[in-house]
Formats: sequence, C-alpha cells, structure tokens
Amino acid sequence: MSLHLIQNGLVVLPNEKAPLKKDVLVEDGVIRQIADSIPQVEGAQILDAGGKILHPGLCDPHVHLREPGREDSETIESGSEAAIAGGYTHILAMPNTDPPIDTGGMVTYVQSMAANRSRIPVSVAGCLTKGRKGDKLAEVADMAAQGAVMMTDCNHALQDEYVLRRALEYTLHFDVVVGVYPDTPALSGEGVMNEGEVSFRLGLQGIPAMAEEIAIERELRVARAVGGRIHIQNVSTGEGVASIRRFKAQGLKVTAETTPHHLLLNHEALEGYHTRFKMMPPLRTAEDQEALLDGLKDGTLDMIATGHAPHTDFEKNLDFAHAPFGVTGLETALPALYSCLVETGKLDWQTLMRAMCNAPRSLLKIDPIAFVEGGKFEAVLFDPEGETVISRETMKSRSFNSPWLGETLKGKVEQVFLGSRTLMGG
Repeated sequence: MSLHLIQNGLVVLPNEKAPLKKDVLVEDGVIRQIADSIPQVEGAQILDAGGKILHPGLCDPHVHLREPGREDSETIESGSEAAIAGGYTHILAMPNTDPPIDTGGMVTYVQSMAANRSRIPVSVAGCLTKGRKGDKLAEVADMAAQGAVMMTDCNHALQDEYVLRRALEYTLHFDVVVGVYPDTPALSGEGVMNEGEVSFRLGLQGIPAMAEEIAIERELRVARAVGGRIHIQNVSTGEGVASIRRFKAQGLKVTAETTPHHLLLNHEALEGYHTRFKMMPPLRTAEDQEALLDGLKDGTLDMIATGHAPHTDFEKNLDFAHAPFGVTGLETALPALYSCLVETGKLDWQTLMRAMCNAPRSLLKIDPIAFVEGGKFEAVLFDPEGETVISRETMKSRSFNSPWLGETLKGKVEQVFLGSRTLMGG
C-alpha cells in the first residue's frame, strides 16, 4: 500500500478562485481525505508543501510530437518528458507526422509507441482528410474505432466547405470532435507575421487578421447548419473571439483554444527578427491580447493549448522569411502564464486550471481531475516563489525554439504525480 500525506499546501479546489491551505491524504493514488489539518498517519510518507500550490495535472489538447518521421526535432519520449517538466499529465498528439496519421492502423501504431515510450497518457488525433490534402475525408470511422478522439488537419486550413460539412455530419456518428485551423490561405499568402504597423516598419510581408476571422465565421456557419462538434484551434484575434462568443450565445456546440504565446506576447516581440517568435497564426496586437484574455475569463475561449511545435536549430536559423512557423510551449506554459497573468492579478487560479486541466479533458472525452475525496490523485506541486530557467541545458525537448529561451520565469514545477507514481521530483 502507498500512503502519502501532503501538508501545508495551497490546494486549488473546485469552485474556489484562490487556493486554500489544506492537507491531503493519498492512498494508492486516490485522495482519501482533504482537511484543514490532518495529523500524522501511521505509515504515511510526509511531504511538507510549505505554502506551495497543489493543483490538478495539466492537459494539452494540441501537441506536435513529430514521431514518426521527424525524430530530429522531437520524439514521443522527449515530447512527453517535456510535458511532465511543464506539469502536464495528459497530452493529445497531432496527426501531422510523416506519414500522417490518417488510417486506423496509423492511430494504433502511434498509440503503441506512446504506451511504450511515454510515462503519461497520450491521446491521438487523426487527420480529417487523406494526407491532410483537404479534398477527401480520411478513414474517420476506422480511426475513431481505434480510439482517435479528434479529427483535424491541424496547421492545414480546410478550404472546401463541402468537405467540412461532410466531416461534421459523418463524425456525428462517432462522437469525435472536428478540429479546424482557421485560415484563408488566399489572404495569408506568403506572409510571415501579423499585417500592421510593425510588419510595415520591419519590411516583412504581413498576414491580415481577416484571414483568420473570415475562416472562423465560415466554419461556424457550416457547423451551425449541419451540427456536429467543432473545435477552433489557435484563436489569435479579438474579432475571432467575438464571432465565437456570438455563435456560442446561439447555442452552437463549439469549443475554442488559444495559446500562452498569443496571450502573453504581441507583434512588437518581432522587432529583433528572432525566428523563435515566428508562429502561425502570428502574434497579433496588444488589443488582440486583451480580447483573448477577456475571452478566456468569460469562457468564450474554453482552453489554453500550447500548440507545441518543435523545430531544429538548422530550420529556425534560416532567415526570417524562410524559417518555419512554430514554437515550443510544454515546458514554459505554466510558469509563463503564472508570471504574467496570475501573479499580476489578471487571472485567477480557478480560471487557469479550468483552461489547462478539465476543459481540455472534456474535449478529449477523458475523466476530469478535481481534488475531492475519492478522486484520482493526478497533481502538480508548483512553487510560486521558485524560478524556471529556460535554457538548452534545462529543457527536455529536443528543440529549443521557445519564445522564452534565455529567460528566467517566476514559479517552478517541483513535483508531478500520476496516481501512486511520482513522475518528477520527490
């Protein structure tokens, strides 16, 4: 029998905006008691949390693990270890591998690899269209039968509304969600950053916000007409948030995500032409940042996904116009969001945990995590007074294209627990 008593922690509890000082008794990975004070229990291993934050394990619904095909930039093992280092206990692998995950056999193959190479559960998404080419539906029924929980072409925008309509109608039979990346390629063109005063000043071709906003409107209108579960990935504009808010008010079953980097950074970050800030959708304006935060707080944006997109140094060291889009995020999301939003009072712990824990789990149809007696102990111990150094020496990912590379963030993930196992620390 495994018995642990965590004392003096500040516990993130359901329906409480601020963490409360509590003791937690855990037996064989299950919470047996939560109380203001629990006296020493015979045989229990004592952990003095000393005022640190104890919160549910995070869940990321948008991670590019690159395996199979691009193991030079990331593998299932390195990506899942990066996730653990960031406090994640469940992740969803995107299907833009090589070959892409567009058959039931590929879903099973990646699931098998993850079972052997990852210390945390890894759900798998399947492609919405064959080869992510956008013209013909992939083997949706077969992939759903093998356990794929989302169908998405991830960073390929779906431009054929008829294909989207068929996908939404078809997936109704399998209770899987259709994930869409909102972009209008004819408008994005060869752009490399947000279109606006900064792109003009830097002499870089811009991507207009309307490329995303038109796509969101189009996709939500199709979903409203035919039904089905639709999930909008990588929302970056204020007008996009407004559209989602309006359709939600009409009763549409839509969920939406944004990223830590779009919440915390804007196009001013590209002044130095650093490719670690090059991402798609691009960093927008300060006004868009505020709209994203408001959307997160009022529930229009359901969740925060890192969009973890590792790239090799060789790729990211190309000139800005030719370097690939994408940044890593698994190891930096929690300390970055804590540093910039929670510690400054712009966001409370309850909203952050809803967006990073149970909203993603609901999307993936997996059990929620909450600190209640009888619940599974899947948890992170976070030190708000600690520091997280973002460097090549400290990162677990194989790639280092983090917007925060070289910085020190406030707060530190100290321990990660999954049931009766301690995955990190201790």
